[in-house]
Amino acid sequence: MTLQKSLSLLLFWVAFTFCKAQEMPIHYQLGENYSDRYKFSTVLSVNASAKEQTVLVRTYYGGMPLRPKGHFIEVYDKEMNLELDYNYKYAGRHMVDGFVRNGQLYLLELKYNWDSEAYQYIVHQSPLHEFNFSERTLLSIPSKEVPNPLAVNKYNRNFGNGFSTATFFNDDRNAFAITVHHREGKKEKYHMYLYGTDLRQQIQYDFSDQITEKNYAFENIAVSKDLKTLYFMGKAFFKKRRFDAKERRFQYELVRITNGGHQTQEFNEAGRFPEALKPLLIDGELTAVGFYADRKDKRYNGLVYFKLNPTDLRLESKKYNPFSNQFMLDKFGREVDAEIKNLIFKDVHITANKDILFSAEEYFVTTGSDIGSSQTRKVQNYHYNDIVCAKLDANGTMAWARNINKTEVTQGDEAYASYTAFGKGDDMYFFINSGEHPQKLGKNRIVFKQGYSKNPNMFVIRLNGQGEMDYQKLIDDKEVRLPIMVSRPLIDKKSDQLYFYAKRGSKKQLVKVGFGTLHNTPQSK
Repeated sequence: MTLQKSLSLLLFWVAFTFCKAQEMPIHYQLGENYSDRYKFSTVLSVNASAKEQTVLVRTYYGGMPLRPKGHFIEVYDKEMNLELDYNYKYAGRHMVDGFVRNGQLYLLELKYNWDSEAYQYIVHQSPLHEFNFSERTLLSIPSKEVPNPLAVNKYNRNFGNGFSTATFFNDDRNAFAITVHHREGKKEKYHMYLYGTDLRQQIQYDFSDQITEKNYAFENIAVSKDLKTLYFMGKAFFKKRRFDAKERRFQYELVRITNGGHQTQEFNEAGRFPEALKPLLIDGELTAVGFYADRKDKRYNGLVYFKLNPTDLRLESKKYNPFSNQFMLDKFGREVDAEIKNLIFKDVHITANKDILFSAEEYFVTTGSDIGSSQTRKVQNYHYNDIVCAKLDANGTMAWARNINKTEVTQGDEAYASYTAFGKGDDMYFFINSGEHPQKLGKNRIVFKQGYSKNPNMFVIRLNGQGEMDYQKLIDDKEVRLPIMVSRPLIDKKSDQLYFYAKRGSKKQLVKVGFGTLHNTPQSK
C-alpha cells in the first residue's frame, strides 16, 4: 500500500470517529402533559419506590424577592401517570436532600434551634400512600448561628465562619455521611457520622486531632457493603506551612474511618498532583481514579489510577496515563500546549471485565453584570462545558480518553444544563440539551451549544468500547415543548431506563428513555 493511500485511509477513519449515528438502541416515551400550579420551583430529589414509582420532590418559591415557600411532592407510576401529589407547606431554610425507603419518604434538613443554641439535622418522614409528615432529630451540634452553615461548594470551602457541615450520599444511595467542622469554646472540632437510609447510625468518629494543621474539604465517599467502613476523599489544606508562590496549598488525601480508628493515605508525589479523585470499591478492592496535574504549568496532564489496600490504605500500584493525541485533537483541533483544567468528577461505570469508564465536566464560575430596571447587579454565571470520558482497564492502564466539546452557561436552575451519563455493557451514553444542530469547528470536530432555553432538543452521544463516538438527536421541540431537566433524572439500572422531568411555567411531564424496545403506545417512539 502506498504512503498516499495510507494517509487517505487514516483521514477517512478520523473523519468518522465522531459522526452522526444511523440508529442507537434507545427509545423514548412521553408521559401526559400536566398542569402545574407552581411556576417557580427547583428539584430537591428524584427517587424510585419499591413499587417502581417515581417520587419527585420540588422546592417552590414565592414572594418578591423569591424565597422558599414549601415542598411539592409528586408520585408517578411506572407508566408515568400521576398517582398523587401533596403540598407540604414547610419551606425550611436549609433543606439538604430527600430519599425513599420501605414506602417512606424522608426529607433531610439542617435547622438552627434557638432554644438549644445548636444546629440540628432534622428528618421529615411520611408514608408515600398517605402523606402525613412527622419530624425527628437525627443529630444536634451546639454552635452559634452562622450565615452559611452548609458547605455547598465542596471545591472552594470557607473554614472561617465557625461552623461548616456537608452531606455525602454514596453511589448506591443506601447510606449518607455527615461531616461537621465547628468550635467548642476555643477549640476546633471535626466529627464524622455515617447513617444508613434506615436512619441507624453506623459510625460516629472524632477527627478533631487531625485538623490542627490541616482543613479538610472532602469531595467524594465510598462505603463498604456492611456500612462499617467509610472512605473520604478530598483536599487537605495546610494551615501554617509557608509556601512558595508557585506551590499548591493543599494535597489530596484518602481517609478510612471506622468506629475503632482511622488511616490516611496522602497523594503527594513530587511533580505530580492528583485532581478530582474518586474512591471506588469494586468487589472489595479499593481503587482511586481521577486526573493529575504538572507543577510547572498547573494544568491537567492526564489520568491517574491508584490501587490501595482497603484495610491500611497502603499503596499497592499506580499508573499515570498522559492524555493521548486523539484527546488533544478532540479538544483543540490539534496537539497544542493548552490548558485543561476545572474538571469535576461526575460518573463512573464498571464493565463486566472490571474496566473503569468515568466522566468529568469542565465546570467553573464567573461573575458578570445584569442591567435591569436602571440598576446594575452582580450575578454568578455557572459554566458547564466540555465532557471528558476515559476508559481504564482493570490494571489502571488507559485504553482511551475522549473530549466532547460542549458549552453551556446558566444563572438559574442547573438541572437544565450539564449532562447525564449512563453506562451499559462496554458503552457509555451521554444525554445533553443542545441547539438544533451541533456546530462544526473544522478538522472533523463539532461542538454542542446551549439550547435548553428555547429549543429543548435532547441529544445522546455514544462512546463505544473502543472510544469511537457517534450521536443522534433523540427528542426535539416538535414533540416535547418543555425544556428537559437533563442532569436530574431518575436512573433505573435494573431496567435500563431513565425518567427525565420536563417543566416550564405551569406545564410539566415525564419522559422515559429506555434501551431496547419499549411498549408500543400512541405516545412512544
